[in-house]
Amino acid sequence: MQLASHFGVLCVPEFVREYAATLDRPLDFRDHGPIAVGQTAREDEIIARASRLLIQDTDLLSTVVYCHHYFGRCPAFIEEAAILRRPALYLLLDIDVPWVADDVRDRGDRREEVQQLFESTLHRFGATFTRIHGDWSTRFTRATEAIDQLLLTRVPDGLKTGTE
Repeated sequence: MQLASHFGVLCVPEFVREYAATLDRPLDFRDHGPIAVGQTAREDEIIARASRLLIQDTDLLSTVVYCHHYFGRCPAFIEEAAILRRPALYLLLDIDVPWVADDVRDRGDRREEVQQLFESTLHRFGATFTRIHGDWSTRFTRATEAIDQLLLTRVPDGLKTGTE
């Protein structure tokens, strides 16, 4: 949200957190279809109102990664949609800041594994990404610089930037 505010643009929030909060059980494999549909619908609704840039807290690539992380597989339709909906740039946040648990986030002891899964999925999907590391202030500066550079080199029509 801080990046969207900085650039004066809309941000697509993470759908899965709201979805998980409606359940009276842990997420399981059957939830990934509704999560993908909900995330896509949220993206489409905000994309229709977006200007030259769209910031996304997350997108279907995260659904793919976490589906593989927790269940060792992901439905093909989610992977296909994630590839088709790739943004112009992903900001891959490094794991060099302290991990903070919350109601959805778990497995802090497996950060390296998840980070590797994100990076390998980005490569497998042919996605453009920039690694962002450092303390929170440095991350913000590096993220804004990466987006500024993207805006200088890309045609802004339909441009969106996904973050994770």
